[in-house]
Amino acid sequence: MIGYEIKKLLGDAGVLEPAPSAYLADATEGRGLRGVADLVALPKTTAEVAAVVAWCCAHEVALIPRGGGTGFAAGAVALNGGVVLSLERMNGVRSFDPQLWRMQVEAGVLTAEVRRRARENGLFFPPDPGAAESSQIGGNIATNAGGPHAFKYGVTGAWVTGLEVVVAPGDVIRVGGPIRKDVAGYDLKSLIIGSEGTLGVITAAWLRLIPAPEVALPVVGFYPDTASGCEAIERVLALGILPATLEYLDRATIAAAAPSSPFEIPAQTGFVVISEADGSLQEATSVRAGLVEALEGGSLGTSLPDDRRDVSALWRWRDGISLAVGAQLGGKVSEDIVVPLDRLAEAIDATIEIGERHELPACSWGHAGDGNLHSTFLVAVDDHGGLRRAEAAAEELFDLAVRLGGSVSGEHGVGWVKRHALERQWSPRALDLHAAVKAAFDPQGVMNPGKKPDRAIRKPEQ
Repeated sequence: MIGYEIKKLLGDAGVLEPAPSAYLADATEGRGLRGVADLVALPKTTAEVAAVVAWCCAHEVALIPRGGGTGFAAGAVALNGGVVLSLERMNGVRSFDPQLWRMQVEAGVLTAEVRRRARENGLFFPPDPGAAESSQIGGNIATNAGGPHAFKYGVTGAWVTGLEVVVAPGDVIRVGGPIRKDVAGYDLKSLIIGSEGTLGVITAAWLRLIPAPEVALPVVGFYPDTASGCEAIERVLALGILPATLEYLDRATIAAAAPSSPFEIPAQTGFVVISEADGSLQEATSVRAGLVEALEGGSLGTSLPDDRRDVSALWRWRDGISLAVGAQLGGKVSEDIVVPLDRLAEAIDATIEIGERHELPACSWGHAGDGNLHSTFLVAVDDHGGLRRAEAAAEELFDLAVRLGGSVSGEHGVGWVKRHALERQWSPRALDLHAAVKAAFDPQGVMNPGKKPDRAIRKPEQ
């Protein structure tokens, strides 16, 4: 019945029934999580999105917005039936004004496409999540995705000036626009950014661009241990240096990724810091000199890639870290906790200790300047006992983040896998206000139920 009704709105080509398996999972599939949906809807226009939202609200059918399916928290996974609303066919660039440093795109445009168009016109769209070739702008906005360059440039939301959104019971609203300032009302734009599809369906966005930096000059520092590496990271900030990136890899991560490294890693290296200076040649050269000064202290050595091909090879290697780690045993449970920068070393060491308590190999890497760890526990394929222990270890990570004054998620969202974790971080009153926002936008609980957090739906049987 649902398929028949949605086909009347979108046509036969706009409905996939039954829902293909590719639309029922994300990166959490390796953790045993796979969803169930009645069908996949593929609208091509905002009007079609509004029609589907209106039908789902009228019939109280769950609606799960979905971008590229690259998430790490099951935020776009249908938990117990309903309509998966994929934005992939809404992939048009509505306007691009290079001379005004702005672009309006539909939600299904790939992140890499936005960056490519900007670059071809001498401009720069800084957000660079690792799955840029498959993630979509709408999904990046819905999770407020980050990436290595977020240290200097901020996460995705910092580059969104306006949104077009379909909200219950099927209305189209527009907040912000091709403007740089707007304090006319409550900041609804920022509420929707990072809301993971629980408040509405993002259909288009105005994006802010900047002139592209002339050069990017990395500095890689090698350290014997976590303590010396984290001291170097804090020294960068203490000296007033603003690099474009400030990343780290711990000892176990280095061991997993070393075979594909584009540069020689000194023996006895237990910690790596990857930084980058960008801007004009004069500016970048000056910042890199400061980075070298800050990072050399206590190091086993530094590497300064100059050639553009070497720089590209460095970042391809960094982008492949997660795959290299996951390949060690075939599976992993990875969480993106955040702590204050001065507690980073403590959190890195605690990740290993938590893994040891649960009899699991553990490691971490991430965005050091933001205090953002990708704390990871390795499990063998089909090791169900190991997976259960890894999930228990992840719960300890959430407690650790809160105890250290941090957050249970920095850039991957809450989704399904962290739905209870926010209760550790926020007070009851803050949670009440959180629920009130959800109720105001989605009084029937149709929009992506079970997420961020909403416990109205149970986990499907595995």
